[in-house]
Amino acid sequence: MKKEILIGFIVGVIANISGMYLYIYFFSENDLESTLKLSQEQGITGSLIALGAVFNLLVFFVFLKKKQYYRARGVVLATVLAALIILITKFY
Repeated sequence: MKKEILIGFIVGVIANISGMYLYIYFFSENDLESTLKLSQEQGITGSLIALGAVFNLLVFFVFLKKKQYYRARGVVLATVLAALIILITKFY
């Protein structure tokens, strides 16, 4: 049970990072490092994380479709972690 939640959490974090990377790759004129520095300077890092979290929705529903409910819970935990990071970046 705990192992399944951990797997879902790791998959959720990887999906979030992948979503961020894909967004930067397709919609940014700069490379990854420049875009991350620029987003930190402009204070929009939280928005990038939120756009990356859209991938978690896809992964969540795939786990639900496969009836892997504990892995889906792990993805929800990864999404909550992303939300906490967004909250911290907004106030920091």
